[in-house]
Amino acid sequence: MLVRILAVSDQIVDRIYTLAPNGHFRDVDLILGCGDLPYNYLEYIVTVLNKPLYYVPGNHDPEFNPRDLRSKAEGGINLDLKTVCYKKYLIGGFGGSVRYRPNGTNQYTQMEASQRAFQMMPSLFGNFVRHGRALDILITHSPPFGIHDDTDLAHNGLKALNWLIRTVKPRYLLHGHTHFYRKNISDSETTINGTTIINVYPYKVIDIP
Repeated sequence: MLVRILAVSDQIVDRIYTLAPNGHFRDVDLILGCGDLPYNYLEYIVTVLNKPLYYVPGNHDPEFNPRDLRSKAEGGINLDLKTVCYKKYLIGGFGGSVRYRPNGTNQYTQMEASQRAFQMMPSLFGNFVRHGRALDILITHSPPFGIHDDTDLAHNGLKALNWLIRTVKPRYLLHGHTHFYRKNISDSETTINGTTIINVYPYKVIDIP
């Protein structure tokens, strides 16, 4: 089995408004959003492609409120700290970034991010009991600490994600947040301990066997 993913993050791509209606992504099975995109952009993609959408919030997205339509992407599922099973693929989500502003939305200290990672453990353990593995794909906004991150505080990676990689061993981690026009970020794909980490900014089509 092969799943083809359209993963998006951080920047509206005008070409998608042209490519999607013309069938360019017709063979995509799943849409994954890695944060910091207007929700009407995600809604447009899911409406045109008519495929499932799972996403996590970024540090520029509104705080989630189930009673406020402006805080979610209609037609998609906010996967922050949750897991789902899609066609036998186990997918989890971890939103937000490191805290760089007091009271910043979807921003966390390294300790707070670690506490959030622990909140995922019951569902991850349940996956392991039912499926023999905890996770196949982890979608995040931030990169892990020291992997695809940057030296300025706002773009430091989250150490909690390094811990999840070591503990849960997902096959893939897809993230956004860091942009490759910065000269000190030179690679968009890295494999560590069996986990392939991919920066999807601003979008990537990824085949996962």
